[in-house]
Amino acid sequence: MDEQCPCLSGQPYLTCCAPLLSGTRKAETAGQLMRSRYCAFVKQSAEYLIQTLHPSKRRHDDAEQLRHSFIDTDWLGLTILRQELGQPVDSSGRVEFIARFLQAGRAGQIHECSEFVKEKDTWFYVDGSRQPESLPARNELCWCGNGKKFKKCHGFHR
Repeated sequence: MDEQCPCLSGQPYLTCCAPLLSGTRKAETAGQLMRSRYCAFVKQSAEYLIQTLHPSKRRHDDAEQLRHSFIDTDWLGLTILRQELGQPVDSSGRVEFIARFLQAGRAGQIHECSEFVKEKDTWFYVDGSRQPESLPARNELCWCGNGKKFKKCHGFHR
């Protein structure tokens, strides 16, 4: 059975985000780049994350910072909330998403409105504005998908 893509598109990884991470295909939309960047975090591909970051935003220590963040972070899932522009005909786009993770055993999330630009047929992540975290209520199902209530699962340590 094919491994499902970590971006939760419902597609097999080998035909969804893997070709983008390997460089055999470019993202056609801002949303596709967003999903592939999430996969790069899951797959710990600092190179792809730097390559898809707009050149004006890159720093000399990006690779080191990313590799350090990979050490104790397990990514649990991605939810795309909203997309504005970012289609193949556009030169910019915005994607709002929530990425859920465990870091050192504690549940967390990144809720961000990300900005993307397309230059010379290549999409880049430019920047993002963080939104307030909204964890599941104690009696809601945990976001990791195991069927337990949040308080009995990843909310236990909060």
